[in-house]
Amino acid sequence: MSATTPTRTRTPVQLTAMVVSAVFLLVGLLGFVPGVTTDYDQLSFAGHDSMAMLLGVFMVSVLHNIVHLLFGIAGFAAARTARGAKTYLIAGGAVYLVLWLYGLLIDHGSDANFVPVNTADNWLHLGLGVGMIALGLLTARAGTAARTDRGPGLG
Repeated sequence: MSATTPTRTRTPVQLTAMVVSAVFLLVGLLGFVPGVTTDYDQLSFAGHDSMAMLLGVFMVSVLHNIVHLLFGIAGFAAARTARGAKTYLIAGGAVYLVLWLYGLLIDHGSDANFVPVNTADNWLHLGLGVGMIALGLLTARAGTAARTDRGPGLG
């Protein structure tokens, strides 16, 4: 590559969205791995009767795993641009805060628990929601500051 050939660099928010997306893909895949998912023989498509537990802690179902996979794929698609990456992190964080509220409000033993979630999932959803929103705001700001520091026309 010559010195005049432009290189495509990703912003901090894009890199962050890609890492988060990779984690969601990994979690989605691991939800289908016996051993990593305990009581795998009790994995159902959806509902509170799925007793499979990712890492022996987090309730999962086929639907739950598919949602994680799709969320990861969506994140990689969104990370193609800085604006998309920021939107993915902030909107995704908001979705996880809604899931946290959902988990707090429903009866875990009822049909309303179709995802399914347990107390560990609720805490994880809260952490993901707050964390993703914070990452979206902070890394987008860091990228803007880095472009500003390089001066006009250089970034």
